[in-house]
Amino acid sequence: MDDELRDRVEQAARKHALFNALKHGGSADVGAVMGPLMGEHPEFRPHGDEIPGIVAGVVASVNKLDDDQQRDRLAQLEPALLEEFDAPDAEDEEPLPELPNADTVEQVRMRLAPNPNAPYHLGHARMPAVIGSYKERYDGWMLCRFDDTDPETKRPQLGAYDAIIDDIEYLGFTPDEVIIASDRLEIYYEHARALIDEAGAYTCACPAETFSQLKAEGTACPHREKSIETVREEFDRMVDGDVAAGELVLRVRTDLEQPNPALRDWVAFRIVETPHPREVAQGYRCWPMLDFQSAIDDHLTEVTHIIRGIDLQDSARRQQYIYDRFDWTYPEVIHWGHVEVDEYGIPLSASKIAALIEAGELDGWDDPRAPTIASLRRRGIQGAAITDAMVELGTSTSNVELAMSWIYSRNRELIDESADRYFLVLDPVAFDIADPPDAGSPPVHPEFPERGTRDLPTHDGVLIERDDQPALDERVWLKGLGCVTRQGESLEMTDDEIDVVRDGSVPVIHWVPAADNHPVELRRPEGNDAGIAEAGIADTDTGEVVQFERIGFARIDQQGSPTVAFFSHR
Repeated sequence: MDDELRDRVEQAARKHALFNALKHGGSADVGAVMGPLMGEHPEFRPHGDEIPGIVAGVVASVNKLDDDQQRDRLAQLEPALLEEFDAPDAEDEEPLPELPNADTVEQVRMRLAPNPNAPYHLGHARMPAVIGSYKERYDGWMLCRFDDTDPETKRPQLGAYDAIIDDIEYLGFTPDEVIIASDRLEIYYEHARALIDEAGAYTCACPAETFSQLKAEGTACPHREKSIETVREEFDRMVDGDVAAGELVLRVRTDLEQPNPALRDWVAFRIVETPHPREVAQGYRCWPMLDFQSAIDDHLTEVTHIIRGIDLQDSARRQQYIYDRFDWTYPEVIHWGHVEVDEYGIPLSASKIAALIEAGELDGWDDPRAPTIASLRRRGIQGAAITDAMVELGTSTSNVELAMSWIYSRNRELIDESADRYFLVLDPVAFDIADPPDAGSPPVHPEFPERGTRDLPTHDGVLIERDDQPALDERVWLKGLGCVTRQGESLEMTDDEIDVVRDGSVPVIHWVPAADNHPVELRRPEGNDAGIAEAGIADTDTGEVVQFERIGFARIDQQGSPTVAFFSHR
């Protein structure tokens, strides 16, 4: 990043940091600054690895100011933001708006409705993050309902049920109840029969193309006026398995003058010959469409508020026919736009990710290149970082883009204190050191001296990065060891004190012992790196997140020779 761009980042970050500090008692948060900064300046996104460090420096300087100084600086930089802060209730602003009519219900009850055809990708995280946050805010109730009534085109995967629950819990929430739609077929049949008895549904034998034309014209299907007894008998035949796929469907009777053809006499049940993968459901062939199944379940589980994509507005209108027919009160509905993620070249699509896995282009759902919860978890990204970022997106009806740098910034705050430091050299060059100390002693964590130091022997020389090797007579500071200068093909200790680092005349580099070390494979989304780390890395626990100094955070995935670590972020 050049100096001009750095100055622009600092200037833009400063106003957001000042505003955030005033909102939170004088203490700004890096993650909270990253969101509006990257949203306002998409041109910064190619430098997402570097920007959090710059923002952290700006936040640190802002947090040293007292309240009056913060107000004065913000007034100079961005008077409109100060006016926004001083506006009534500005300090109580929440990224999530109030739920409509939440004060009129005894308990706010919301549901997640995942399709268990695959584990969660990153876009799926928005729903549990937001609904879980609303549950906490209103002391409400949250259901996880697996919508698995399509055994063919969105075929459920048996491992996905538990994987999705694990993902929800990783994001920080536990459903109050879990139900599976394929366990509830008899409930849906019961309500279908009640709807038939109310003349609210009929069986239709029209070919799909024929009915599409009738629907477009607003013309009644010839089967629409069947007697209730005939419809009941034919529906029972569907349930009993005496009807072939495509021979009959059950349609909800709606208004043929409805302006939107998609709402005219929509299908509630159809025959699917493909057996369901769950053993408990394998005997069924008559399956409800999602709009019918969801309407029944939302009512029976007393859901008060539904969040769904804006592309599903017709679903709410279809379901309203069911609610009106049974004289039920429909829940409040919030529609939101889609979320896109800036970093991945892979679409947020379960089917497309599954196809890449099937083709061998991805190693699995937790491949570091995959935009999935499993992948981020394996890389050491905390669920709370994902949740915080998703909540900050709010519930706008517009499509929104999530910058991964936002998640990384928040994750850095969550893991920095606990992540011990280690050296890792990726492109090693060996040097002897003339008359070195017995060992270097870099701190386990520079901010927590009580954790002690790591003893790194030097008697057999050191390995440093090829790009870090000094020219003849040039000095570098080996972190935790001291200042050396290059003489020929070896290094010699000098008498320089740490002041040469503070005044910027000597660069600080990392290193590992040339003999007492351990191999590491660092797996990144863009490819794998082989390197040499200090020997202590072999003693870390699987699942532990560490920081490889000057490289970034990583999660220890597997111990052995080499240790396998998944790169998190800088």
